[in-house]
Amino acid sequence: MLDIIPTSRYVCPARVAEPMAAKPQHPDGRARLLNAALRVIRTKGYAAATVDDICHEAGVTKGSFFYHFKSKDDLALGAAAHFAEGAAALFAGAPYHDAPDPLDRVLGYLDFRTEILRGELPDFTCLLGTLVQETYQSHPAIREACDCYISAHAAEVAEDIAEAKRLYARAAEWDPQSLGLYTQAVLQGAFILAKAKHGPAAAADCIAHLRRYIESLLPRPTVHTTTT
Repeated sequence: MLDIIPTSRYVCPARVAEPMAAKPQHPDGRARLLNAALRVIRTKGYAAATVDDICHEAGVTKGSFFYHFKSKDDLALGAAAHFAEGAAALFAGAPYHDAPDPLDRVLGYLDFRTEILRGELPDFTCLLGTLVQETYQSHPAIREACDCYISAHAAEVAEDIAEAKRLYARAAEWDPQSLGLYTQAVLQGAFILAKAKHGPAAAADCIAHLRRYIESLLPRPTVHTTTT
């Protein structure tokens, strides 16, 4: 049996050490700051995003910011967790999970990734990828959190890949977990191209190429029909 990395293995730092919780009299301040951070960081990048920018986007005071978060880095950890939780809910409810064939689930996942390339660039590009590109050397806690969330999502994709491999490419030597991570590498690269070209078309093309590549790795048996 192929070894599957359980997603429960990934206990991410941002989940273990959540930023300061809001008190009841400010029920939405923290959530507004987290949502604002997603937008501002994906628009400007982490280094260029200031606490003032995020407060302005959230419509809160700077005092409110420091009531909920110790620092900008503390907010980044909370934003990474917030983004990952939102993404997990989005993908958990996607229709591709209903397909009985695991290969259809993998291909359906890629089709779903194409479908959600909507809106402006900050609406569909990945906060985790944006953060880790800027902070991988300077902010190890943020890098570790991003790595954890990206790897956990890749492991979920790899579960369907492993099932499909058992059905369609059992003897192949490639590793499902590695291919799961590769899907995320292509997606993150696709987001970079979308930013460079200022639109989703190139990203959609990259996902289409990835889809064809996976189909080549997991070929379904050819059904021969006879005529009488």
